[in-house]
Amino acid sequence: MSEVKNKIVLSGVQPSGNLHIGNYLGAIKNFVSMQDNYNCFFCIVDLHAITVKHDPKILRKNTLEVAATYIASGIDPKKSIIFNQSSIPAHAELAWIFNCVTRMGWLSRMTQFKDKAGKDKENASSGLFIYPNLMAADILIYKATHVPVGNDQKQHLELTRDIAQKFNRDFDCENFFPIPEPIIDKDISRIMSLKDGNQKMSKSDSSEYSRISLLDESDEIIKKIRKAKTADNLMPEKIEEIIKLDEVNNLLNIYSGFSGTDKQLLIEQYKGQNFSNFKSDLSDVLVEKIKPITVEIKKLMEEKEYILNVLLEGQNKANEVAQETIKQVYDIVGLLRNET
Repeated sequence: MSEVKNKIVLSGVQPSGNLHIGNYLGAIKNFVSMQDNYNCFFCIVDLHAITVKHDPKILRKNTLEVAATYIASGIDPKKSIIFNQSSIPAHAELAWIFNCVTRMGWLSRMTQFKDKAGKDKENASSGLFIYPNLMAADILIYKATHVPVGNDQKQHLELTRDIAQKFNRDFDCENFFPIPEPIIDKDISRIMSLKDGNQKMSKSDSSEYSRISLLDESDEIIKKIRKAKTADNLMPEKIEEIIKLDEVNNLLNIYSGFSGTDKQLLIEQYKGQNFSNFKSDLSDVLVEKIKPITVEIKKLMEEKEYILNVLLEGQNKANEVAQETIKQVYDIVGLLRNET
């Protein structure tokens, strides 16, 4: 086994439904490339999904849909461990212990809580506030050494590192929890709304034309790209000019992410042209890459028993690792665990 393969990756996607190309480029595509070089745990973080109001039936469906998306996108259950977070009780057990380790001031600085709670933070759930402790537990229950993160999760990983260090120090167990390192793909840019290049592509946006779902049919993809906002002028010749045009820059990032073509080469190809040819070619690339995933997701969703079996197999493998860690944690903390 190689040195890299000895390293452990943990990451997950929240089952909030209707995953889009931002989720794919920012997370799932990277998961596929990691599984040959790391020991990978990929979970569906359903416990995180209940920090806000939700429909239980839709949550169950979305959980299966994320699992199907993982598999359809190329995550191999024989290479990686795929499971839903709530099936492993040790996540919640370790999260409670981290609730008692983490300082209130640390959590108060988390910008994502402020963003999600908005002005009505007094009515936000306490789960939303302590969500980063559960995220830390997700990572550290498997003693993950590496975590793929985007810009919006960097702060939470920094908190995870602080929690690991404080636990190790408080209980005089140096190096018990590793200090996980971020995996940041510098070639992947944050994918923004097709209607507003200053807003992140989001499933919660009221307009369907703001995003491209992994379940969109080919004609929907073409229509959405045709309607996507660009600029009144022709395609600029220099990247410095492109960066000032948020929506154009976003479409180039999408094109580059799906085609594997360097953004500078794309600018050279389309400079001085109007955006119709560019959009047509981008649509072709998206349809070519997304259609097989869409077809496979829909096929898998008709094979519910197969997905449940994949999740059960992943649950058994993940639980074996998690139970060993939580057993050690209980012993370190001084909690009595009477096993028969």
